[in-house]
Parts: sequence; structure tokens; C-alpha cells
Amino acid sequence: MSDELVGLAGFARSLTHAGLPVATDSVDAFVRALREIDLGDVDQVYWAGRSTLCRDPDDHPRYDLAFDAWFGGRMPRAARRPAQPKPSRIAALRTSGEQTTTGPGPQLAVAADDTEVLRHRDIASLSAAERAHLAELIAALTPRPPSRAALRRAPSRRGRVDPRRTVREMLAAGGEPVRPSHHRPATRPRRVVLLIDVSGSMSPYADALLRFAHVVTRADPSGTEVFSLGTRLTRLSRALRARDAELALAAAGRAVPDWAGGTRLGETLQAFLDRWGRRGLARGAVVVIFSDGWERGDPTLLGTQMAHLHRLAHAVIWVNPHAGAEGYRPVQGGIAAALPHVDRLLAGHSLATLQQLLQTVSEA
Repeated sequence: MSDELVGLAGFARSLTHAGLPVATDSVDAFVRALREIDLGDVDQVYWAGRSTLCRDPDDHPRYDLAFDAWFGGRMPRAARRPAQPKPSRIAALRTSGEQTTTGPGPQLAVAADDTEVLRHRDIASLSAAERAHLAELIAALTPRPPSRAALRRAPSRRGRVDPRRTVREMLAAGGEPVRPSHHRPATRPRRVVLLIDVSGSMSPYADALLRFAHVVTRADPSGTEVFSLGTRLTRLSRALRARDAELALAAAGRAVPDWAGGTRLGETLQAFLDRWGRRGLARGAVVVIFSDGWERGDPTLLGTQMAHLHRLAHAVIWVNPHAGAEGYRPVQGGIAAALPHVDRLLAGHSLATLQQLLQTVSEA
């Protein structure tokens, strides 16, 4: 072995004094690598040692310090790559034949403008590309569940003195005086129940409403219940608890047997109250009904069941996509019978109105 190789092998052994354990096989690999490179090039020696003597990324800082000390500050420095601007993750929506804009700034501006326009567009009038973009925007919503007062109080730095905790801490300190403990009123999430009309008249909005229900369910899986209303009642809560939105919607589609059929709101609402509502799901909950109010059955039955629901629930919100149209009047038999027992009537025809619904539910 030449004198140069002996000296470099000594550098490998000196790494152990720098706190970097080097195995014998690593030193052998380092020596073999040195025979294949130009020993006069510090850069090649540096990378040969780093690739053979370091076994973990955490070893690199100690290796650099030892190399810097052994070779007298001639450690190579990696050249920094110029920072590249990150591209927009939201593609701009453009009609066919429209010219694209070059440069990240204008593209982001176009994407922001298109997104803002899409927020207020009627979901029923969207194209396939716009619906795909809307699905991404709905998935980005951040619902905040409504809250209610809890029976127990929560510890706090300020507020009323908590006598029980204060006495326990005094006993633990041998009866010596301690700093008083405080508590404050605590809150708990309030249950949210979503009833979604999947009849033929609501089919243009069904996909977006189910995606909206999936987002709300994922925000509070144990406190959210989802049902579909049509000619029969179907519970979709378990299907929509899946993490992936596409898998959740596919499972919900397999569970609903009456897609795009008729609407019997009174009968299905009565089934919900008899089987789940009166047993606890509707008691003190925020109930949201997504429907245009077209009723094939007896509107009187719907009015009676809505009155029962209103007495059980904390708040009843009716979301009608047609309520966003100019000049809309709730004159259909179903919505006219239900309206006296509704706390809020909202339009759910666009992303902006769905965001308004989230705020209304959170503040209920």
C-alpha cells in the first residue's frame, strides 16, 4: 500500500475519535475506492469516503467536520441549485379554443378567477371538467362541527375556582396551601344528521351533495349520520366514513336502491323518525334536509313528520337548490308543508352556498 493510501486509511480510523464508528469492512471499501480515483482531487476523495464510511444520513455532519479538520478546510461544497417556483396545483378552467397564458403569475391569476367563478356557478350546469374541479374544491372544505354545552367542566388557568381539584392537590401536598385550581364550562360536538334526496329531480346535485356529506362525515365520523331519501330510506353513514372519497361514493351508490326514482318525503321521514330519530339520532341534533320539495305522497304527512322532527332536533335546516334561482317561491306541495317547521331555508346549488351551509351548521 502506498504512503498516500496509508495516510487516507488513517483518516478513516480517525473518524472514530470524532464520534463516528467505522467498521473494518467500511475501511476496506474506502481503500478499494481510493485505488479507483485520482487521489489529487479532494472532491473525489471526499465522496469516496462519504459513500463508504457513512452508513446513515445522521453521520454526514460528523464526517464533514472530520474531513474539514484532516484536509485543512479543503472540503468541497455542493453547489446550490437555483430555487424553482412551485407550479400551481389548481389548474385553470378554460373553454376550448381559449389561449393559455405563459408565466406562473398570470396562470395563478387565471386559476383564481376561474375558481371564484366556479364557486358561484349552479352545479347542474357544470361540464365534466368543471365537476372534476368542483370535487377537488369540495374535498378541500374544512367543516367545523357545531358544539353544545357539556355536563362536566374543563380545567382552565382562569375562571371559577374548582374546589374538588384544589382540595385534592392540598391533600397531595400534605395539607399545605396550594395555588387554587380553576375550571370553565366545556363544550362537546353536537350531532349532525344529513338527509339527502336522491330522486330524479335532484340527480344533477346528488354527486356534489354526497361529496359534501363525505367531507362533513370525515370531520366528525362518530357525530355525523347520513341518510338518502327517495322512495325508501337508506343509511349511508358507514359507507361515507371511508377515507377515500371515490371509494365512499362507490359504496354509497351500491347501498342506495332507488337512485333517480320518485320522492316520498313524508313516508321516508316517518321511517327515519320511527327507527332512528326518536331513539336518539335526532334529539338535540342539527338536521339538514337536501331536497327540492317535490312530493309524490301526501304533503300533509310530510308536514306532520316535520313538526315531530322540529320538536326533537336542535335546529332543522332545509337546503333547496332551486332556492338560489331568481324569483323562486316555495309553492311546491312538499316544501310548502315543511316550511313552517324549518328554522332556515338555504340554497345549495353552488359551492358558495354549501360553504354558507357549513357556517350555518357550525353556528347552530
